[in-house]
Amino acid sequence: MGGNSFGTLFRVTTWGESHGKALGVVIDGCPPQIEISEKDIQKEMEKRRPGQSIGSSPRKERDRIEILSGVFEGKTLGSSISIILWNEDVDSTSYDEIRDIFRPGQADFTYQAKYGIRDHRGGGRASARETVGRVAGGAVAKKILEKEKMEVLAYTVELGGIRIEKRDYEEIERNVLRCPDRKAAAAMERKIEETKERGDTLGGIVEILVRGCPAGLGEPVFDKLEADLAKALMSIGAVRGVEIGAGFEVARMFGSQCNDPLGPGGFEKNDAGGILGGISNGDDLLLRVVVKPVPSIHLEQKTVDSSMKPVALKIKGRHDVSPIPRINSVCEAMVAIVLADHLLRQKALDPSSHQWWLKKR
Repeated sequence: MGGNSFGTLFRVTTWGESHGKALGVVIDGCPPQIEISEKDIQKEMEKRRPGQSIGSSPRKERDRIEILSGVFEGKTLGSSISIILWNEDVDSTSYDEIRDIFRPGQADFTYQAKYGIRDHRGGGRASARETVGRVAGGAVAKKILEKEKMEVLAYTVELGGIRIEKRDYEEIERNVLRCPDRKAAAAMERKIEETKERGDTLGGIVEILVRGCPAGLGEPVFDKLEADLAKALMSIGAVRGVEIGAGFEVARMFGSQCNDPLGPGGFEKNDAGGILGGISNGDDLLLRVVVKPVPSIHLEQKTVDSSMKPVALKIKGRHDVSPIPRINSVCEAMVAIVLADHLLRQKALDPSSHQWWLKKR
């Protein structure tokens, strides 16, 4: 199976299936002497761990990671970093009943069409559980970004049709939905409870803010910063669209409205989302992703089995009501991986920047 690696200089390769023995990630290109510990990575893993927020899967996984290589006495060695996470609370019985049935909205049919074989347990490699490797890799990327005082923050701006009316970033850590609007968060929680009772699921929108991004990151023409960010975010299974800056709203603007005026103090607004010509302009980066509802619903659906015979399916098992808020940490991770990669690529252009990561200490 191809397509398991991402990045150029900072490169992550994830592996493992939802109901397999373990999952993990191999990280290549991390500079040496970056301070990191299992505790640092575990902090990020806790954000996407199942069974801890309203409407999330009751699957109880501790998601305890182990660093197998590439780190010694709390610092990176410059060699490959290998991280493993063991599956503990695996129950495949509900999937055994539908091993020959293609679930609507899932990758069952397409994986079978491509490979002629698939792991039916929990979706196998197509499961959202695959993202644990991304989050672990993103945790390492964030440690690199810290050297440049860059911060990546993802938060919920819409869920089930309920939108935020304000952005209080301190509020994000105060509610389980990681929403910057307390009133909206409460309404979202009620919506989740109502939808769960009906056996259905919800989608939403996640916004990603990057503070402290320097100007100059991005590689024209085909490796534009926004192109790599869009690919990274679209590679997350539940993401169906990406906006940067004003996004689709620019279709309704005049050029005089869309352009960001530039003055002695910098840009006077940020409809560009911090990127011009594929290169960061020194403003905050601002992105949004559209997240589809979880396809595993507890309502009867029409589908077919592996012989293309019509079947009525009612899915059992343990599933989230919405990918939000657990997907927020995955969005942060993918953005951090892209930025770490482009930061290293930019540093490679400047010979005087040799061992820049040590100079920032």
